[in-house]
Order: sequence, then C-alpha cells, then structure tokens
Amino acid sequence: MTKWSQSEMDKRLVRYADLKGLRNAFIDARTPGSDRKENFTIIGPGVSENPAQVVHIPEAHGFNFGAARQPFGCTNSQHSHLTAETFLVHTGKWRFVFGANKDEGYLDVEPGDVATVPTHMFRGFEKRDEGTGFLAVVLGHDDPGKVVWAPSVFKMAEDFGLKLLKGGKLVDTTIGETVPAGAELEQPPSAEKLKELATPPMAELAQYYLPHAKMAGNPGSPLAGEGVEEAALIGDVAAGDGFAAGPIVGHWQHGFALRRLKLETGAVVPLHSRVEQEVIFVQSGTLEVNWADGSIIMGAGDTLTVPIGLAHGFRNPASADAIAFVIRGAAAPAAPVWATAQAAE
Repeated sequence: MTKWSQSEMDKRLVRYADLKGLRNAFIDARTPGSDRKENFTIIGPGVSENPAQVVHIPEAHGFNFGAARQPFGCTNSQHSHLTAETFLVHTGKWRFVFGANKDEGYLDVEPGDVATVPTHMFRGFEKRDEGTGFLAVVLGHDDPGKVVWAPSVFKMAEDFGLKLLKGGKLVDTTIGETVPAGAELEQPPSAEKLKELATPPMAELAQYYLPHAKMAGNPGSPLAGEGVEEAALIGDVAAGDGFAAGPIVGHWQHGFALRRLKLETGAVVPLHSRVEQEVIFVQSGTLEVNWADGSIIMGAGDTLTVPIGLAHGFRNPASADAIAFVIRGAAAPAAPVWATAQAAE
C-alpha cells in the first residue's frame, strides 16, 4: 500500500488564496463586459486558448476542474463545448444565457446551486449582483476539446486585437504577437454549424438545474451516518455505492458523478478508499481530511484531489456545517472500501 506523506498531499491541495488566474485566457478577453473576468485551471489542461494559463495540478483525472471569477456585470461570451460543462456556484448570483445571440432563454442561479449545460449549444454567463463571484466548473474528459464561439465574438475580438488560430491558440496583436506564417485563423461557425448547435427548449434545460434547497441526502449512501449526509446531484447511470441515476441525468455523457457531502459539527466519516478519482471542493465551512500519515484542514473555496486507493476520512472540527462538492471520476462510482475491511484481508 502506497504511503502518502504530508508534503506529498499538500501538493494535491489548491487553496483559494493561492489560485493563479488569467485575464486573457480566451478570445473574448478584451471585449466590453468580458474584460474583467479571471479564468482558472485547477485540475487538468482545461480549454484555455492562452498557453500562459497556469495549471495547478496537471494530473489526468478523466475530467477537468476550473473556475471563473467575475465582478458585477462581467460576462462570459456565448460559446459551445464538446463535452460536459457543469457549474458549481460558490459565491455570487449568476445568470446563464442561452443561444448564439443571447435570446433563447436564461437561468438564474445562487450560491450552492448546481447547473449543467448540454454539449453542442451556445451558453454564456454573467455576474448579476454586487461584488465579485466565483463559479467552479467541471469539464468532461481529460481533453474537453476546443471552444466554439458565437459569430459575434469573433468580430468583437478582432476589434480589440485578438485573433484565434485553428487548433485553439490565441494571438494578441496588441503586445506584438503575429500570426505565424502558414497558420490559419479560426473562422466563425457557418450557418450549417449554427443549426447543429441549436438550443434545446427551456423546459428541458430546467431539468439540468438543481437549487441547493432541493439537494437531499441519500440514506442509502455508505457515507451516511450521524451528522453526515451525501446527496446525489449528477449521475448518468445507477452506481455501485447505493445511488440511483439522477437527479440530474443528461442526454449526453458526463463521465463523472457529482455529489454534495455535508457534515454537522463534530461529525466523522471513518477511513475509506476509492477506486476512482475523488476531487473535493469546499463550498462552505471547514472540513478536515485525514489519513494515516497526516491531515489537511480545508476552508471554503479550497480544492483537494485524493489519491486513488488512499484510506482517508473526514471530520468537521468547526461550529458550522461543512458542505463540500465531491466529483467522482466515474459515471458509476464503486462503493468505498473501508479501512477496517482492508486490514482484515
């Protein structure tokens, strides 16, 4: 059994205060309304068009985990993804706007809510309330592919000196960068392509949204116990750890399962291990993650990736509930293996 030292585990922790963002990660970076956003790649390569984007933990997980931080009124322009894009609302009130021209519906979300957007359709988002907000994002697959931008974004970008090469690299002409000889520029999507990226009805899109008030613990979860509940959020299929599919099931594959773990003051989850990737993002409160050779105290906005096979437990050492989003790197996660069972073998 592999031992994980405190220093090795600390490298798998990304604290909110240590996040390194980029303000020109994408082609819309300098357009009015979008020029104040920060993009973060926390786990995996992400989809940034700028090679200057800092990748905190490049290890392949089967999905990518990143974030956007934006002030009041700041927008993220209309774009489409090839893989799942799932939003965990950490702070602030946001509006997701649908359609290439922002005129095919919208969805308002608040802290603690979760929403996932289908592949092959245009979406954007804007910060709606005062102050700065933070929106965590899970992207499907190790390589989520490049972003398809709405036609209007290309024109605005060119007006502000940004060009996008085929393959996804961004060229900033305002700092002296030039289009390499022989390179081709990415072109706006054709009329035929726009038809392929049609927006589903709002009645369908509303099914892919789960407000925090409706997140209910599953008493059949192996982690459930005194003061501990695990709620299903996204599950394309039934899993081996006591969870049925849902409550959010997409017509496209996510490739991961999303849960919400809640621990009351003093609550404990005993040592156990997983056979798939496990990424923990603390929404609120304080969460202790412990293992045989150490422990880590996580606060709101912190992210930790737990090694496969490491026996670890959870504890809430604080006076408020600890609430964390947990991404499990399989569509159908297996049941945890309890450390007592491992010791008996």
